[in-house]
Amino acid sequence: MDSIDPYLSVGKLFICLLLVLLQASNAASQSCSFNSPVQLQENNNVGDVVTTISITPGETIIITNTEMPFDIINGNQLIATKVLDYEETQNYAVGIRCTLGSGSISKTIVVIVQNVNDNAPVFGKDLYQQDVKELSDINSVVGQFSATDLDGTVLYYTLTSESEPDAFKLTSQSNPEILVNRPLDYDEVKEVRLILEAQDTPLASPPEAPSFTATTTIMISIIDIDNRPPWFEPCSRQTINEAVICQNTGYTGNINLNEQETGVLPLNPGPVYAIDGDVGINEAITYSIISGNEDELFQMNANTGNITMKKPTDVVGEIVLTVLAAQSKNTHQFATTTVTIRVLVKSLHAPEFQKPQYEGLITSVGSMALDLTNKDQPLHIIATDEDYIGAGGINPNITYSVKGSSDFVIIGGYLFLTKDLPESSVSLQVVATDTSNDETATAALRVELTSMGPAGGFGIVDMAALGATLGVLLFLCVLVIGLLVYRIRRGNTAWKKIQEASMFRSSLGQANQKEGIQYTNEAFQNNDDDRSSTGSGGPQGRSVSTSWHPPKPVENSHSEEMSQSSSAQPRTRFSDNASDSGSDRADNEKEVKPILTKERRVEEGYKSVWFKEDIDPNAKEEVVIIPENRNEHSDDEDEGPSSDSREDEDNHLQRKSPKVLFAETDLDSGLGVKFDDPADDSEDDDDKLDFHL
Repeated sequence: MDSIDPYLSVGKLFICLLLVLLQASNAASQSCSFNSPVQLQENNNVGDVVTTISITPGETIIITNTEMPFDIINGNQLIATKVLDYEETQNYAVGIRCTLGSGSISKTIVVIVQNVNDNAPVFGKDLYQQDVKELSDINSVVGQFSATDLDGTVLYYTLTSESEPDAFKLTSQSNPEILVNRPLDYDEVKEVRLILEAQDTPLASPPEAPSFTATTTIMISIIDIDNRPPWFEPCSRQTINEAVICQNTGYTGNINLNEQETGVLPLNPGPVYAIDGDVGINEAITYSIISGNEDELFQMNANTGNITMKKPTDVVGEIVLTVLAAQSKNTHQFATTTVTIRVLVKSLHAPEFQKPQYEGLITSVGSMALDLTNKDQPLHIIATDEDYIGAGGINPNITYSVKGSSDFVIIGGYLFLTKDLPESSVSLQVVATDTSNDETATAALRVELTSMGPAGGFGIVDMAALGATLGVLLFLCVLVIGLLVYRIRRGNTAWKKIQEASMFRSSLGQANQKEGIQYTNEAFQNNDDDRSSTGSGGPQGRSVSTSWHPPKPVENSHSEEMSQSSSAQPRTRFSDNASDSGSDRADNEKEVKPILTKERRVEEGYKSVWFKEDIDPNAKEEVVIIPENRNEHSDDEDEGPSSDSREDEDNHLQRKSPKVLFAETDLDSGLGVKFDDPADDSEDDDDKLDFHL
């Protein structure tokens, strides 16, 4: 133990020295250390710590570039001595020297200023003026109006307008280029005020995000272009497919026959006057007459449009002048109108009312005014003209109107109320106008407006009287209907007889009961007693009896021939009495109809006989014409025959009365009718008229 190993002592000494060197090196590395670069937001407060420098005890730090806005406090803290602005300086290099004992070291601290959105956008002007032509095309560029921001951020724009919100638009939210959104008419819009706003944050940013905006005003002036012709005034404006049309009805005037009007010719509704349709340009207008002045009666001032007479006219009527108005520079823009001048005979007297004041009473809308002094008579407003003295002073050209009121109208000189008005007394003026020369006359008019009760003037008493009247009329109608029903029931027996006669007619239609029956038609008997009832229906004016007698059976050779050719059915012959009695018995069964008619019928129960004028030459039926012996007897009578010869003639006619024969064929069809002519009996009794139809 007394001895020490020399190698071990040297090793321990080396280790201790190494530890001392390592500690000194570590202390030196920790001396004057800091993070670089360091960041500091702009708009900082004075004295804000930028960074803290690590030093060893006894070490000192100083700033070598004193112009920098920084300083060292507390031995190792770097602070800002003023408010930093990113828009002025974005970064700083701060030099420092660290001293420890006899040694020192120099270092640089880099300070970066962070940008903060602290600046609002700025437009170059608060008010911009811009011109745009009317009717410019859609998407035409008006101009670009940009704003600037020192923060360098992207700006977003919005465009608004109170008067014309859809007239203009932006190219995009980030592009402040303004475009035409729809055409504008100078006559409708002359100026548009736009508000352009710039924002340094997106339009959809959250509200808590800092945002700055700026606005400017843009005044758009609409410039008129020459796109319309002259317009004659007054006119009614109409818009058709965005084009404005001004329609003028023309001008009228009156002149006297054979008189020359001095000075400017007065016209209605005023002198000829036209303006440029493009009011913003308002080019001068020139006037001229292009037609209707062939006789050189009038002349027109090219600058004013006034018309004057050069000479009188001697023709009564209308003269129609066509007037042209054109722009002085652009003559392609023009318009035409008419001036109608009426040539009249000079009026010597103006219209004059018969009364200075009219007083009327009106009870309801649409009713005629009654004369207040005589309420049973309507109020008649009339004005006379002494120029029409030959017509009682009534001028057909006079019209009436109520001045200053549209609640009344005068039709044919009678006053009517056109609008429901409260009860009151109205004072008006009535005007009579002679449309031929525009001469007028006025008179006072006082109208009392009153109500006569509901339902247009009918009261409770009137309605009660009307109800009573209607009740009486209803009672009379019921009474008449009862009498008619009673009469109809009483006539039932007559209807029964008609029904029985109809049954008898049906029984006559059976052929098996009528074959071979011969009848004598007493209608052809030429008795003097029947002449009063004869007509001229026969051929050549021959009289034919229109009365009908019961047929009588006649025996003759022709009937026997018919019997031989008929079937084996029994033939039935009737005497006069039998025929009469048979007819009486059949009254309750059949309706008897005359066998003579003036027209051909195929109905059941009718037998037809036709005369000469009714025969069809082209008919296939065999027809025998009845001789006109009656005419010969008429001639004899004209010669004045004696009474004895007349009696002989009557007896002869009775013996030789015409006979009507019915063959076996269907009697109801009218076929097989035969006549016996008495005139031919003296020669051949077997010769008979035969109609085979």
